Amino acid sequence: MNKTKIVATVGPASNSKEMMKKLILNGTDVFRVNLTYATYEFCLDVSKKLQELNKELKTEVALLLDTNGPSLNVGRINSGITKLTEKDKIRVYVDDILGDETKFSVNYPKLIHLVKYGSKMIINSGKVILKIIDKDLNYLLCEVERGGYISEKDGINIPGINLEIPFLNRKDRDDILFADKIGADFLALSYVKCAEDILKVNDLLIEIGNDHLNLLAKIEKIESLKEIDDIIRVSDGIVVARGDLANEIPMEKVPSVQKTIIHKCHKAGKVSLVSAEFMTSMETSMNPTRAEVSDVANAVIDSIDAIILTGETTIGKFPVETVNMMDKIIASAEQDINYSELLDRSMQTETEDVTGSLVYSVTECAKRLHAKAIMTPTMSGYTARKMSRFRPNCPVFALSPDRKTVRSLSLYFAIKPVYVEEIKTIDKAIEVSKEIANDYLEVKDGDKIIITGGYPFKKVKHTNFMKIEEL
Repeated sequence: MNKTKIVATVGPASNSKEMMKKLILNGTDVFRVNLTYATYEFCLDVSKKLQELNKELKTEVALLLDTNGPSLNVGRINSGITKLTEKDKIRVYVDDILGDETKFSVNYPKLIHLVKYGSKMIINSGKVILKIIDKDLNYLLCEVERGGYISEKDGINIPGINLEIPFLNRKDRDDILFADKIGADFLALSYVKCAEDILKVNDLLIEIGNDHLNLLAKIEKIESLKEIDDIIRVSDGIVVARGDLANEIPMEKVPSVQKTIIHKCHKAGKVSLVSAEFMTSMETSMNPTRAEVSDVANAVIDSIDAIILTGETTIGKFPVETVNMMDKIIASAEQDINYSELLDRSMQTETEDVTGSLVYSVTECAKRLHAKAIMTPTMSGYTARKMSRFRPNCPVFALSPDRKTVRSLSLYFAIKPVYVEEIKTIDKAIEVSKEIANDYLEVKDGDKIIITGGYPFKKVKHTNFMKIEEL
């Protein structure tokens, strides 16, 4: 049972119920829908299918939605997609027009006044690059430096330009209200620049009475790197969006930034995710490249919480094979994680409280006794999240009678959330824990599990007991 989680983005190649079922059975922990491209109807359909599959398969796969954020995007395109040819001249209008191979529009009227001659317009994470060579009253004249296909709503980066767009714009506010309506579990906020951006969304969630939706800050702007510590502090987790980030900073710096953010999230007890181009070759091939395998393995060894698949599962020809291969690479790489070093690092930065001290002891004990699993009955998920931070080398089963709590733990390293009926006594916790171990793990007589939590259940908010049981 893998500790590092897999997030599969749903698109045309993966939105059937049968395909979603296969993705779950091959290792998907969370499904993601990008609201920049997906309609509410599409997202609602995915949500309903996921609910049906969770009921059929007795799983608790969670739903993550991406907001569009204060971004620059390609406007309407004839037939939805067109090809721009290298050396051609292209007009980029700030008025809404129907685009083709000679022109397209953007959704930002002030753009003409902000950009400089010679600036680069990077479209769809660098797949297409335009150079601004002239300006008119309502359009920019550009030369195509790197040709390729562009589609409606493709993201546009112009390094050095600070867009004066409110973070919580009307569309994003509507998207957040929609996420609340359908019961989404995680919200990835695009183009976060500072902690204040997250706090604005948090205020909206308080306003509508939603205390379940977990907020993930996507790091894709150079400004966000300067504010990363404060952003981590007010977020539930971080998504390192490598595609857009590589348009903001030198590409060769992205790996070190990725490592630094994973380390900071681990230290703070927040989840870390990375997206973009992990298994891109598998969009058209049955096998990944060796470099892609190494990329995934290195992220796992760095102790990332989750890896996001994008084009591989939205438009790729082999979404199931990609998830299956990702699952295999994770399983192998997790054997090389330095769990002792991560445990010591966690304890050095842990606050001096009862839960932290006991969780450290449980993790250390599980390692010494070669325990098959740690079992933690939980109402809020607090103990499980704390346990994840200590990076145990065995799976942690978070047992909860609250389905929202169960799904909210889906991204946390090593945590296997399981829905159970309410547990009222330690004897019942032991009984249920043994049943779960036999159901999910290959166990033999004499194998050990450790049960930990706060007792009396529902009354104590900190972890205060540890029980070692032989199976």
